[in-house]
Amino acid sequence: MNIGREYLKTVTQRFREMKINAEKAIEQLTESELFWSPNEECNNVAIIVKHMSGNMVSRWTDFFTTDGEKPFRNRDDEFVGDIHTKEQVIELWELGWNTFLTALKDIHEDDLLKTITIRNEPHTVIKAIERQMYHYSYHVGQIVYIAKNIKSSNWKTLTIPRKK
Repeated sequence: MNIGREYLKTVTQRFREMKINAEKAIEQLTESELFWSPNEECNNVAIIVKHMSGNMVSRWTDFFTTDGEKPFRNRDDEFVGDIHTKEQVIELWELGWNTFLTALKDIHEDDLLKTITIRNEPHTVIKAIERQMYHYSYHVGQIVYIAKNIKSSNWKTLTIPRKK
């Protein structure tokens, strides 16, 4: 068994599962629920999606040849509520994930110890992947938590139901 190949297979599977879980949560929300937050300091699901997409496009476009923090990215803008439809939310979601998963698919086991940069800081490819694993799982957890709170007793569980 090649450990690098197994690692890439495993993280790719985990990222895909993460994406599916978030999508199952998002599917349960109405358009207006995507834009709900408990207060003005909290992000709604649409803002989280916008931020994740901006991060994914920045980090994973030209992954090996340019810094992960692209000049075209305006991170602060990702937290401005200027999207208004579920269709726009889904479009941003798919843009980010397609950019990311395409780049991840192009990484080979002999690339894992190469050095790339994120915000002018050197990272091995493994470190960059793990950085994003942490970041994306953090935000997917937020999406699921928000959706579960909104749907309350109408929530359809994403994993094994209680007492099963």
